[in-house]
Parts: sequence; C-alpha cells; structure tokens
Amino acid sequence: EVQLVESGGGLVQAGGSLRLSCAASGFTFDVYVIGWFRQVPGKEREGVSCMNNSDGSTYYADSVKGRFTMSSDNVKNTVYLQMNSLKAEDTAVYYCAAGGPYEDGLGYCLGPSRAPYEYWGQGTQVTVSS
Repeated sequence: EVQLVESGGGLVQAGGSLRLSCAASGFTFDVYVIGWFRQVPGKEREGVSCMNNSDGSTYYADSVKGRFTMSSDNVKNTVYLQMNSLKAEDTAVYYCAAGGPYEDGLGYCLGPSRAPYEYWGQGTQVTVSS
C-alpha cells in the first residue's frame, strides 16, 4: 500500500522557518517524482516544488525560489521542504504527492497537470502570522 505522510506544519511568525517532511512507503522511491503542493480554501492547488528522484533535478515555483529548498533522503524514503523567510501568503495546507516510476526522470514536474502524481498525502497546515 502506498502511503505519503506529511509532518512539520505549524504556526510561525513571518520571517521564520519550518521544515516539512514527507515519509513515503509502498513504492520504489528513488525512481519516482515527488512534489510539494499547497492549497488555500477557494483557490486551486498550487505546485511549490518537485524533484525527480532518479536524477535529483529539482524545480521551484517563482513565488518560493530562494526561500524554499527541497531535499530527499533515499535511505529514509523521505523528502523535506525547508521553508525560510516565510510570508503570510505562504499560509496554506501543504501536500506531498508522488508519481512514477520514471526511471529517466519526468523532467519539469511543476506543470499545470496533476496527472503525473498518482498518490497524495493528507496534508499539513502551515500558518504564517504577519
């Protein structure tokens, strides 16, 4: 059974940092693409960052470039999203998602289609107070 379990959300002041974790199980982690998405009520789910685990290529939304860093621990089957310099507009429920296998990588993985992502976690709330 595929499982993605996010953790690390919480309440933080603007300018602060949080690190989200996504623990994965039930699939061959190192040939999957893993993405972080976020959603606020009434808005579309937004791609934040994604990584092709097969080659380590990583992509970021313009809104988080330079502030967020995605990393992967293929031994622990866990991906992380380090979020620094948080802003009130980063407030959202953050989801991790996985798709594959893509042994040669998917390439750019933050396109508008969610089709590459078959599996989704339950989400973790991030609230940034201004």
